[in-house]
Amino acid sequence: MAGSTFGKIFTVTTWGESHGKAVGAVVDGCPAGLPLTEEDIQQMLDRRKPGQNRFTTARKEGDLVEILSGTFEGKTTGTPISLMVRNQDPRSRDYSNIAEVYRPGHADYTFDAKYGFRDYRGGGRSSGRETIGRVAAGAIAEKALAALGIQVQARAVQIGPYPAEDREAVEAFLNQRMSEMDSAGGIVECRITGMPAGIGDPVFEKLDANLAKAVMSIGSVKGVEIGDGFAAAKVCGSQNNDPFRADGTGRIYKTSNHAGGILGGISDGSEIVLRAAFKPTPSIAQMQQTVNRQGENVDIQVKGRHDPIVVNRAVVVVEAMAALVVLDGLLLNMGATMKGIESFYGKGPQD
Repeated sequence: MAGSTFGKIFTVTTWGESHGKAVGAVVDGCPAGLPLTEEDIQQMLDRRKPGQNRFTTARKEGDLVEILSGTFEGKTTGTPISLMVRNQDPRSRDYSNIAEVYRPGHADYTFDAKYGFRDYRGGGRSSGRETIGRVAAGAIAEKALAALGIQVQARAVQIGPYPAEDREAVEAFLNQRMSEMDSAGGIVECRITGMPAGIGDPVFEKLDANLAKAVMSIGSVKGVEIGDGFAAAKVCGSQNNDPFRADGTGRIYKTSNHAGGILGGISDGSEIVLRAAFKPTPSIAQMQQTVNRQGENVDIQVKGRHDPIVVNRAVVVVEAMAALVVLDGLLLNMGATMKGIESFYGKGPQD
């Protein structure tokens, strides 16, 4: 299957299916000498694993990561890092009723249209469990970024129509959705601090374009915005432009950040701000209209264990994908100027 590898220098290939023996990732291009243990990765995986509250799937998975290669004595070796998480509680029988039926809102129909078959057990590669490999790889990227003073932090800012911090309203809203056998969506915001200016390229490899692609590749994401995003369309240039100032020491900064830290596809040194909109979980227990593989109109009631909302578990996935983009961009930028190359390798012999 094409399209399972992300990145140019720091690359990540995810593998595995929801109801296969395991899922995981292979990370290549990680610099040697980065301190890395399974515990470093486990901390991020624990933020996305199921069963943490009653608004997540009841599937019971420890999601314990194993590093199979690429480290020695607690540090990366510069060779491919293979990561694996075993599936322990798949319960494939829950999906037998949809083997010949396309679930509304899922990739069942489109996957079948492309490949001529599909793994109906939990969606196969289209399952949310595919994101385990992304998060594990993102943990490595975040460790490398932290060494450079760069932090990537994401959080839920909206659940359905309510601000995420309005916990009472959110809980009442989700309880209502669950009582109606329905689901909800929301918005995740990610902020990247400590970024130097000059990361990204001005045309097809814009930093914001790569961030958007990375986040849009997460299942259920239907929209991405940088900075003011769609709100920028409602104002004029004098309101949207970020004034530049100098602090007297040669440091250039902006007095506002409507651009979200990126200008012309290149980081401007201020905080990068992006938001991702997640649609409601498509697996709902209500009776729905659909068709089967024979082209017959049928009704379906989706069974199994599903998240009534994916936003809270998706926070760390957004964070991981942003970290992958930023680290890859930093590595790509090392060859942008002769001055940078000379500072790394040293100047040649002088005449």
